Amino acid sequence: MALLNEDTALHPPTQRSGLAPTGWRKMRNLYWRPLFTPLALLVILLVLAGVAGFLALVVPEHSPFFYAAQVVLLLSGGVCIGLALWRVKRDLLEPLAELRRWAERMREGDLSVRVPVTAAGAFTELARDINDLGDELRMLNLEMTSKVRKHTQHLSHKTRSLEILYDISSSLNRSRNQDELLDSFLDTCMDLVDARAVTVRLLNGAGQLRLVASRGLDPQVVEREKLMPVNACLCGHVAIHGGVHIQKGTTLCTKVLGQSFLARDCQELVVVPLQYREEIIGVYNLILDKPSSDLGGEARDLFISIGRHLALALEKTRLDENARRLAIVEERNMMGNELHDSLAQSIVSMRLHIKMLGEMLFRKDIANAQHEVRRLHISVEEAHTSLRELLANFRSRMDERGLVPAIEFMVMNFKQETGIAAYFHNECGELTLSPAQEIQVFRITQEALANIRKHSDAMTARIMLRSDDGENYTLLIEDDGLGMSPVESSHPGEHVGLSIMRERAHRLPGTLKIESEPGEGTRICLNFSADSPRNSLEATRG
Repeated sequence: MALLNEDTALHPPTQRSGLAPTGWRKMRNLYWRPLFTPLALLVILLVLAGVAGFLALVVPEHSPFFYAAQVVLLLSGGVCIGLALWRVKRDLLEPLAELRRWAERMREGDLSVRVPVTAAGAFTELARDINDLGDELRMLNLEMTSKVRKHTQHLSHKTRSLEILYDISSSLNRSRNQDELLDSFLDTCMDLVDARAVTVRLLNGAGQLRLVASRGLDPQVVEREKLMPVNACLCGHVAIHGGVHIQKGTTLCTKVLGQSFLARDCQELVVVPLQYREEIIGVYNLILDKPSSDLGGEARDLFISIGRHLALALEKTRLDENARRLAIVEERNMMGNELHDSLAQSIVSMRLHIKMLGEMLFRKDIANAQHEVRRLHISVEEAHTSLRELLANFRSRMDERGLVPAIEFMVMNFKQETGIAAYFHNECGELTLSPAQEIQVFRITQEALANIRKHSDAMTARIMLRSDDGENYTLLIEDDGLGMSPVESSHPGEHVGLSIMRERAHRLPGTLKIESEPGEGTRICLNFSADSPRNSLEATRG
């Protein structure tokens, strides 16, 4: 049954019999019919040749009947040969020549070529089958060409989408603050998407959308749209419920705004949410003069990806600003505490000395007054030393690239200024410290190098930062100088520097251990753990 159906599908039933020709009938049509007439004529020639031989034996050679018979036989043979050649040419050679021309045209790519179909002949059915096969090849070629064209167009749109997404991501990553980030986004988006105007709106805590950046809008429209309620327009609906919405023209915006939104209406207004994780922080708008479908069938996915990248960049910028603000606050608090612990106490001590000096002068106790003046002079020198140390520490800013480059730069300057051979060994991979922690470690290292420079008389200093697991850190600072007594010191302000380092270690939080003996140098070991960056940023956000 399957073979019968396949044969019927390939060779439709003929009109004469209503049945498909069998294999034997096809063989007969293809091979027997073209050769039937030549074979019949060949048989006739053989018969005529036999008759001629018989007459040569029976009839006298020089009789008129003999010559007449020979002429008739020759004419009959010529006619038979002519007919045979004509039938071979018509039924065999010419169809084969047509098949050859058909094959050459097909090889050249002309799938519309056809084999001439004669009204009758042995090759009629073959010509029809070949033409049917050519039609099927042409349809398959057209279908394949269409699919290739669609696939190529799809790949072109995909490539274009990836290029747009890459360029926008690159422009966002190069930005340092929110204003620069938004300016870069607007310019890049207008160029890549070919938009007439682009806007970015962020949600505030009062249920409003605040217009934070725009390109291509009239200044009066920008002023009117500074703050818009979320329930007033399509942008608010997207900011609450999400999803990409495409609106034909800006008629609804004009109604909400109470004035013309655009001098010349656009083709489409696209509203896309700015989504960071599961939270929508705002929307951005694209005002297009061409349908968004020109960007491909994945235009909505492209818009959503752009919105997610922009939301991530905005959130990262905000968190970075909060982290820097927290670091500044921490530094100011540390400065206030250090002023209180060092300079303020010295001033209080000087006030007591001045009070005692006044009482002695009132009693005219000159000898004790002179002694009190000397003590007051020492207190002033200690306060001056503390003040200079504090100013030196807080004037030197930390490198924005991070802790390791900052320490490397500080050690290089230390070597150039003091002539002491100083070495820094970094045995950490990627640091996981918060900005506040990096500042504390930097200041402790700075204070330790200041003490080495002033008091150690060392030839060599070594600094090593180490972490085995990326969570627990060790900072080691040692020198081969004079060392110091663990109980007392003859240098004014030395204990102030050590107390400052201990206070900073406590705020990391961490532990600071100082090992030193006279003539044996000094070794400072700081152990602390890294804060989780996520916890630090969430605490900053809170």
